Amino acid sequence: QVQLVESGGGLVQAGGSLRLSCAVSGDTFSRYTMGWFRQAPGKEREFVGVISSSGTNTFYAGSVKGRFTISRDNAKNTVYLQMNSLKSEDTAVYYCALSMAWRIRPEGFNSWGQGTQVTVSS
Repeated sequence: QVQLVESGGGLVQAGGSLRLSCAVSGDTFSRYTMGWFRQAPGKEREFVGVISSSGTNTFYAGSVKGRFTISRDNAKNTVYLQMNSLKSEDTAVYYCALSMAWRIRPEGFNSWGQGTQVTVSS
């Protein structure tokens, strides 16, 4: 079974940056569309962005577009989420997930990581 492990979360001041990583086990990583989602306390899980299997295509939620960038290294089985100009409203647990097809809704993703906490202080 494929496993996903996020890392890189932490506490950062507003305006700062963080880079999250998601390492995926197995030898089929390059086949997967990879997504990032987040969930704040008391709120539903929210789409952040997605990257195609080759890394050629990306798509972002409007709330993060221009501030967040998703990239991947298929040789390292890892997907990244670079977060710049962070705001207090970006505070959430961030999850990576994989899908065999281009999806943006959570139910379209098959496997999930355990999440990593990002806290932005104002």
